Amino acid sequence: MAQVKMALAKALNESLRKALDTDPKVLIMGEDVGKLGGVFRVTDGLQKDFGEDRVIDTPLAESGIVGTAIGLALRGYRPVVEIQFDGFVFPAYDQIVTQLAKMHARALGKVKLPVVIRIPYGGGIGAVEHHSESPEALFAHVAGLKVISPSNASDAYWMMQQAIQSDDPVIFFEPKRRYWDKAEVDAEAIPGPLHSARTVRSGTDLTLVAYGPMVKVCLEAAAAAEEEGRSVEVIDLRSMSPIDFDAVQASVERTGRLVVVHEAPVFYGSGAEIAARITERCFYHLEAPVLRVGGYHAPYPPARLEDEYLPGLDRVLDAVDRSLAY
Repeated sequence: MAQVKMALAKALNESLRKALDTDPKVLIMGEDVGKLGGVFRVTDGLQKDFGEDRVIDTPLAESGIVGTAIGLALRGYRPVVEIQFDGFVFPAYDQIVTQLAKMHARALGKVKLPVVIRIPYGGGIGAVEHHSESPEALFAHVAGLKVISPSNASDAYWMMQQAIQSDDPVIFFEPKRRYWDKAEVDAEAIPGPLHSARTVRSGTDLTLVAYGPMVKVCLEAAAAAEEEGRSVEVIDLRSMSPIDFDAVQASVERTGRLVVVHEAPVFYGSGAEIAARITERCFYHLEAPVLRVGGYHAPYPPARLEDEYLPGLDRVLDAVDRSLAY
């Protein structure tokens, strides 16, 4: 596969296909990942081509799925687990936090757990309760887990490759409302480090930091701000644990202002950690307080209200205006 334009979901499918083809120790397991090809068709066709021993339909039991993956990893496999929707991960939270995240340290480094847990997350698709949550901060807080999220098809392809090759457990959050967004994917390109941030738009007046589904919104906000003569830089964080604070710091030292955007609630969100660290590192460069834009500290609302709940263009531009007003 040379450079091809494809949807984010298709890029993930191609990446998983390459991993299965390259390494016989790679397995895919989850609810409806085989015959159905996943509810978003991310694993479509993989069981047909690689068999039921490599692409495994599991019972509806997330704790059992992750527990089995841990056992397989201990025996030398590289399981890729799908949690069907973000809100379904919590029955497995005990396994992830008390076993998956800690076994490497518990074994004094002698045990590796190369498990990837794929979680479609976020809103914007008009889904029912437990299908639109953004729980990334709950995992980023846990030492021993790597937490990442692509915002485009190219990153989805390469970050999945890198996650599967990693010896650390990786929580791979997939922005479900971006599954159908298309971008160029170059399967021959040499990717940058998995946990490095990327500047996706240069600017001089203010830095916008986002990841996953909000990167597109921030790029739209930067384009709108440009029409008013404001130059906004946009950084795609890509990784929520670890965070590339150096990239954010370098940008803020140039622009003097920072707005952090994520779909998850602002309260105790990843933006709080970024705001604290950048305030510590860039105190004498900041021309305004670090501002945060995100969801409200409330359960995710019914679908008809999600446009009011989700941070959109207006809320991001309002934060840009408030920061530049200082």
